[in-house]
Amino acid sequence: MLFSSMTFIYVFLPIVVLLYLVTKKELHNPILLAASIIFYAWGEPKYLAIMLLTIIINYFGAIGVDKFKNHKKLILVLTILGNLGFLIYFKYFNFILENINLIINSYINPLNVIMPIGISFYTFQAMSYLIDVYREEVQPQEDIYKLALYICLFPQLVAGPIVKYHDVAEQITDREVNFEKVDIGVKRFIIGLAKKVLIANTLAVVVDKIFVQDPHNFSHLIAWLGAISYAFQLYFDFSGYSDMAIGLGLIFGFKFMENFNYPFISKSISEYWRRWHISLSSWFRDYLFYPITRALTSSNFIAKITDKIGRKKASVILSFLALAPTWALIGLWHGAEWTFIVHGLYNGFFVFIESVTKWHKEGKTKLVRFIQHSYMLIVALIAFVIFRSKTIKYAWDYVMNMFGLLHLHKDNFVYTNVYYIDNIVIITLIAALLCSVPIFKNMIYVQNKVARAFINIWLLILFFLSTCFIASGTYNPFIYFRF
Repeated sequence: MLFSSMTFIYVFLPIVVLLYLVTKKELHNPILLAASIIFYAWGEPKYLAIMLLTIIINYFGAIGVDKFKNHKKLILVLTILGNLGFLIYFKYFNFILENINLIINSYINPLNVIMPIGISFYTFQAMSYLIDVYREEVQPQEDIYKLALYICLFPQLVAGPIVKYHDVAEQITDREVNFEKVDIGVKRFIIGLAKKVLIANTLAVVVDKIFVQDPHNFSHLIAWLGAISYAFQLYFDFSGYSDMAIGLGLIFGFKFMENFNYPFISKSISEYWRRWHISLSSWFRDYLFYPITRALTSSNFIAKITDKIGRKKASVILSFLALAPTWALIGLWHGAEWTFIVHGLYNGFFVFIESVTKWHKEGKTKLVRFIQHSYMLIVALIAFVIFRSKTIKYAWDYVMNMFGLLHLHKDNFVYTNVYYIDNIVIITLIAALLCSVPIFKNMIYVQNKVARAFINIWLLILFFLSTCFIASGTYNPFIYFRF
């Protein structure tokens, strides 16, 4: 079930909210758990068993980690392998087969598997819980129904944000629902819905028109239009979903972490990834990058290198050895394609260069800050092209087109610029630009009565327009559902 569907907005959500608000506090968790299971089973009932097995595996795995201290590392590894087993089978198995066929020049038939929606998100949430218990940061959840609620809570079940267990453990047991939270939650949901339906969906049509063509067959201007439009499409699609998830969480008394913080105003790729998909980058930082760094730092290997080449050079090697696998896996997390792995390594390369040179630190002059910001935008736009492209060659040709380095087949220019961009698209791009910078930040928290009334009217208009677009049956997928 999509958040941006009439069924969810006008049937499912009102029923769940009404039941939640009129019942006793003791029934809140059972209501949310039942609603979450129905929400997930609505679209893919046959894959509900995978999610339930994930809950059971991590429930007993965490209890085993806590109870059998002498064997907790073995239990941790086995439980993580159980989690990753589902993920690898459904998401990566055919990708692995495809590459084996290429390496040994064979043909092993691919499996007819369909990836369960949200498996990457709820798997990572489950592993977060398990690792938190292993690190003794939290106690194992003895109530399996509360653990199930954490893993399958419908507001963030299928596309995040990835909620770490230690951030919401207390909220699962006890949380407060009040008018202020519901008010802000509804407003966040409407903002997210408008970002998704009015901006992302409109630009998706432009992006699809461009990226379906050979890069030789459209102009440099159209290449830039496609890259910029896709950057905005992906941002407003995913940040819109995150806004809706955070808003829904507030309605039910939960406070989820922010997932986006105006990434396009960044002045480095390192800062960009501290602002983009924050829940994912922080997950990999806490559960992969830091452990790798600690393991390498305490190893004899790094100690020997430090003695031979000095601390400064050794720190560069340490940074590379920790960043490379982290960013490769961040890329692979997004999908079973080499383009995603290249996308991750590409971003990791610039993060590595910035960590070594420190040149990206806050500039002292407006000119330096302008150069830093321009550098970040260009690097990020190229990353978006890699992310959107089906093959590495396509991404290469597309980027070459953007910078005027590709020989164009002008005889094959079938469409004029009007085909790609019209007045609606221009208005949408302007709106996307304005909404991607913190001009309207915190507007829903305004206390002035006149301003608040104006904002409420504007949000009602946005909600009406969004539902009109949905009712008209326009293009309405969530990009991150396939991750």
